[in-house]
Amino acid sequence: MLNFIYYPVSFILWAWHKVFGAVLGADNGIAWALSVVFLVFTLRAILYKPFVSQVRSMRKMQEFQPEIAKLRKKYGNDRQKQAEEMQKLQKEHGVNPVAGCLPVLVQVPVFIGLFQVLRNFTPLNGDGSPRTENYFFGQEEVSSFIRADFLGAKLGAIVVNGPEAMLAEGTSMTSMLIVMIPLMIVAGVFTHITARHSVARQTAAQGDNPQTAIMNKLMLYVFPIGVVVGAPFLPLAVLLYWVSNNLWTLGQQYVVYKRIDVEETAKREKAVVDRQTRAPKPGQKPVRPETAAVEAPEKIPGAKPVLRKTPAASKTTSGNGTSATSTNGSASNGSANGSANGSASNGTPAADSATSGAANGSAPTGGAGGGATSAGAAARRAGGGSRPPARRKGKRR
Repeated sequence: MLNFIYYPVSFILWAWHKVFGAVLGADNGIAWALSVVFLVFTLRAILYKPFVSQVRSMRKMQEFQPEIAKLRKKYGNDRQKQAEEMQKLQKEHGVNPVAGCLPVLVQVPVFIGLFQVLRNFTPLNGDGSPRTENYFFGQEEVSSFIRADFLGAKLGAIVVNGPEAMLAEGTSMTSMLIVMIPLMIVAGVFTHITARHSVARQTAAQGDNPQTAIMNKLMLYVFPIGVVVGAPFLPLAVLLYWVSNNLWTLGQQYVVYKRIDVEETAKREKAVVDRQTRAPKPGQKPVRPETAAVEAPEKIPGAKPVLRKTPAASKTTSGNGTSATSTNGSASNGSANGSANGSASNGTPAADSATSGAANGSAPTGGAGGGATSAGAAARRAGGGSRPPARRKGKRR
């Protein structure tokens, strides 16, 4: 039924036994023990990336833990709505809870597969017939495993089967206990240390959660005690599997957590540097978006130049100078000279005097107007509104 698990596990164990058996001997118990240990290392190396994803997912879960608490408080009576909002929140932050559980979910079938393969390292089948194969192992490999001794103990023997079973397998209860007791104590201690290392990474908010607190107690105390108590019911090779698995987990956690801590420290330092770069220098007035000066548009090659407008003061001065000059030059001087010349003529009638006065006055007016125009232009060019010098009046005859 579970052959899709048993055959891959047995193949990895078979491959490592070929490697160590070629060096130490096929019937050497240490070669078989190392094969079990490296079976664990191979599977854990395959699961390294999922483990890193699990740690990152847990870190992200810790970051938006306050938002999760708000959702639980808001939808405390509506479990379905709470689950929907939790899924939306996890999707927004890129968290996949299934990916976080993947390493644990994969290790369970591996443990079951190894247990099944080790149980079948027996000379006879359940019906009493000689065993010819054990999944990927042939009859010769099965016989080699049965003959191998690991410090006087058998890797496939189970202590609870009794002294008679031990003798039938070629060992004794004393030899089994001498090897099994240190292994089960080490397995329990490593299980506790690994759990303590994981709990130490949790935040205060997670520790205050009742469900998390219960799970932490199980990991710290119940599971290690379960390993010690359950050791006599397991083959000796499974204890080797458990010790090597916890040893790998402890080292892997140290490496991965240190790497992630370095990455987060670098991100925080970068954020501080960016904030200091954007901050105003000491004594400098901060520039706000609403008061920031509008930048001048870039000049486009071939575009018509934009002339600056003349200030209002220059316009007023220039206009006053021009009107004053024109009025004085044309009205006063022209009219006065024309009237004087017309009235002082040799007995001409009034109409003729007016006509000649107008005619005579028009010529000086034009000259004065031209001078006024030149003076006004000069005043405009100079930017001031100075008045031109007054024209000297002509002598009466």
